[in-house]
Amino acid sequence: MTARNGVGQPARMPPRPDPAAPVPRPNGGPPLAAAGRSSDPVPSEILDPALPRPALRRPALRTLRLGFLQLTDAAPLLVAEELGLFDAVGLRVTLSAEGAWAAVRDKLAFGALDAAQLLGPMPIALAAGLDGVRSLVTIGAGLGANGHTLTLSLPLAETLGRFARPLPAAAFAAALRRRTAASRPVTLGVVFPYSSHNYLLRWWLASGGLDPDRDLRLVTVPPPLCASRLAEGAIDGFCAGEPWGSHAAERGLGSIVLSSGDIWPNHPEKVLAFAAGYAGRDPESAIACTAAVIAASRWLDAPENQAEAVRILQHRLFPELGEREIAAAFEGTAEGWPQAAPLRFRTATLPRREQAAWWLRQMRRWGHVPPGLAETTALAPWRQDIWRAAAARLREVEPPPPAPPPGEAAEARR
Repeated sequence: MTARNGVGQPARMPPRPDPAAPVPRPNGGPPLAAAGRSSDPVPSEILDPALPRPALRRPALRTLRLGFLQLTDAAPLLVAEELGLFDAVGLRVTLSAEGAWAAVRDKLAFGALDAAQLLGPMPIALAAGLDGVRSLVTIGAGLGANGHTLTLSLPLAETLGRFARPLPAAAFAAALRRRTAASRPVTLGVVFPYSSHNYLLRWWLASGGLDPDRDLRLVTVPPPLCASRLAEGAIDGFCAGEPWGSHAAERGLGSIVLSSGDIWPNHPEKVLAFAAGYAGRDPESAIACTAAVIAASRWLDAPENQAEAVRILQHRLFPELGEREIAAAFEGTAEGWPQAAPLRFRTATLPRREQAAWWLRQMRRWGHVPPGLAETTALAPWRQDIWRAAAARLREVEPPPPAPPPGEAAEARR
């Protein structure tokens, strides 16, 4: 079936980029660093040398086009390329830096990408056909746990007075009501309507007695633009993945008051999603790509690799950011204070349908999905067979059971 764009015309495949050419920055500015693989052989402790290599058994049909955003939790994809892990499993992969989540979604749905880093709730939105875009993607692995921060402008943070971190929702609600009474309503940015950022923030706000749809404004801001929107006064705060909260704090634009792991410790984050039908047409490539990502996640969580991971991300994704801004997520700190549940990679690789069910419940709660959407349809993208096949090749054991999602007692008040 021919992929089509939003106006019914066949979707055009973009020209394949030259891996050696600089990658244009999605939101303007100097280009991102070109793909550069390490010249050293892949260490055996990262990737089992016995791992089957599909390129050795049959010619690669084409390059796998893999989309992502400029975020710290894109690290498994960048590291897999930088360390030669994709090469080691016999894959040709072209990483495509995108400027916004809507662009990633549309390109994956209409055939311009073969796989992508997706927001956790986004496969549900695609299965439901929200915003007129319907596609049944397949999830190969999780790409991280935790990793977001809530950053408030300095004027709004001053309204809070002295407070302990993590900021209690009730304290924020009291400050918001004071601002509203003074005819200064609060606007917070989230990276996408169907995102973990939005649903975790909504749950936290509601736990403090606020209605996110009536008591304040929630607007969409692409992650790399959050700090500049805060500086312009267009928003009073934002919930986004790192390093953008640390970047805003480093520039003196805001203060980090909360991390997403304070709301749901070790919550699932982004996922590695394959375009509809891709895993069925080429299961070996899907398994091999997933194996490379698992191996990269394993490498990232080793403390001795932290400095090198920061170097890779600074070179490849964040050349204009300081090392301290990027390192904060790996160190598990926010403006110097330790996070109870910092960004982690390896323990989050197994995609768990029971965790995704919490995103679906939040989407139902806030009226973001049709009432008749069946759970089996919404959660169909979450499969474990690809992960288990990839993990078996790496001798990777199943991660321990994660923490349960936050209680939902506050939802009864809605």
